[in-house]
Amino acid sequence: MSRLYVTMVLCLGMLHARAQDPNFSQFFVSPLTLNPALTGKFDGMVRVAGNYRNQWPTINNAFTTYTVSADASILRDRISENDVFGIGIMAFSDKSGNGVLQNNYLSGSISYHKSLDEDGSNQIGLGFQGSYVNKRLNVVGLHFEDMLRSDGFTGVTTEDFSDKSRLSVSYVDVNAGAMYSGTTNGDNNIYLGVSMYHINRHKETFNNGQYFLQPRFTVHGGARLPIGEFNAFHFSANYSRQANATNSMIGGAYEMNLGAESDQPATLYVGSWIRLQDAIIPYVGLEFGSLRFGASYDVNTSKLKPASNMRGGAEISLIYVHQKPDRSGRRLGCPIF
Repeated sequence: MSRLYVTMVLCLGMLHARAQDPNFSQFFVSPLTLNPALTGKFDGMVRVAGNYRNQWPTINNAFTTYTVSADASILRDRISENDVFGIGIMAFSDKSGNGVLQNNYLSGSISYHKSLDEDGSNQIGLGFQGSYVNKRLNVVGLHFEDMLRSDGFTGVTTEDFSDKSRLSVSYVDVNAGAMYSGTTNGDNNIYLGVSMYHINRHKETFNNGQYFLQPRFTVHGGARLPIGEFNAFHFSANYSRQANATNSMIGGAYEMNLGAESDQPATLYVGSWIRLQDAIIPYVGLEFGSLRFGASYDVNTSKLKPASNMRGGAEISLIYVHQKPDRSGRRLGCPIF
């Protein structure tokens, strides 16, 4: 009964409640949904990233999210060798309530990171992103309170969906961010960023409803601390706020070099993050050459446990970074968590 109740709340709330943006537990491998300033900010030529998340699968696939992005640093021969000029594109899709509400985004972003010293050890950057957004409701098969009878949802709803144009909305969204990154010795790295999404607060209207999309403000940061010659510890944290909804995450992962003497060593990442008052999120990642695969699982600890059976959601990520043919030069100190 508790699962039925939660499902009804989720579906009905899509027509009336204020929404919160989808959030990835592996926020550190979804750069263009976290901060436009991360565009092009990596050690390599081209980066392609993909993410998949299925949140609360026991509650009728409450939220299913996919994203794929590609970004690169450009004009390397026309700007200072210590600066970074990045461009990127992203496609993003999120389905809520077993597909009742579908959000699709197509985004383009740019960033510029300026060196603060002669050797490029410290940089500060700005990024901007524009998105074309389409949101639509699929009302086929929806059950409403006024349809409930003694033998189930057999009645006819008074909700009027005859005007199909009221079931979708499209607009342009504007996002921006800033970030500092630095290193003291070339091996460690620290970074701190801020971003704001939905700056223009576009009005979203479904079936005569009135809602202005609330901006999402995010602060995120982290560090890579070497341990010995080959291993390291990564720490990262993320706080975001949208209207009255907040999301606070903190955690880290241990980086273990497997076969350090090999020509093609692999790297294992093992760690965990905590979403405060919501979930514990164990994480494992494997990096081999230009590819890194990550998997995490939210173990729900909030009041939703009776409905979710502590199953918060599975998430996987895959990142490919195309490197320079010759990597004998100085490597950039860029955040990877």
